[in-house]
Amino acid sequence: MVDLTKIKDSVIGGEVDDVVEMVRKAVDEGQSVKRILAEGLISGMGIVGDKYEKGDFFLPEMVIAATAMKAGLKVLSPMLKPGDVESAGTVVLGTAKGDIHDIGKSIVGTMLEGAGFMVTDIGVDAGPDKFVETAKENNADLIGISALLTTTMVGMEDVIKAVKEAGLKARVMIGGASVTQEFADKVGADGYAPDAPSAVGKAKELVKS
Repeated sequence: MVDLTKIKDSVIGGEVDDVVEMVRKAVDEGQSVKRILAEGLISGMGIVGDKYEKGDFFLPEMVIAATAMKAGLKVLSPMLKPGDVESAGTVVLGTAKGDIHDIGKSIVGTMLEGAGFMVTDIGVDAGPDKFVETAKENNADLIGISALLTTTMVGMEDVIKAVKEAGLKARVMIGGASVTQEFADKVGADGYAPDAPSAVGKAKELVKS
């Protein structure tokens, strides 16, 4: 019988192959999909977030842990039934127009999924129309915009204006290496997060407010 704490430890260590193998084995043994997800994958990613916030982990460790968790999630996804994961909300995530940086956004997306959010990632170089259209299609609670470059941060303001003009209920959260709380206030964002773990906390806060 696969010990779910071993799956958790392998997520923390970023051991993709081990996570996939143990998740598959646990499923074959008839272990609860809901428990594998909660006690193995989500629990592991939660510890990774804590370690990052304390300065024990850095971006490379976050990336490999997020990759391991996503690989395990891919195995479980076809077997998850409605109600297995209580949805924390629906998020549309993308990188602002003109920006093709993807790593930070992808980590945020994985951690949001691990926290129970339904995430639609519209990719990089996404304009206001793409954000608005996808948010409407998915009845999104939250729109997350990422930008690494100072030259593409202006695209965030364009998205925020378009969301307001469209009358969407979705709150808008922004983040990225060059983004600050001061900039978020200036462009009228509902929230700002400096890193992936705090993005999860901010997302929960915005969806409830």
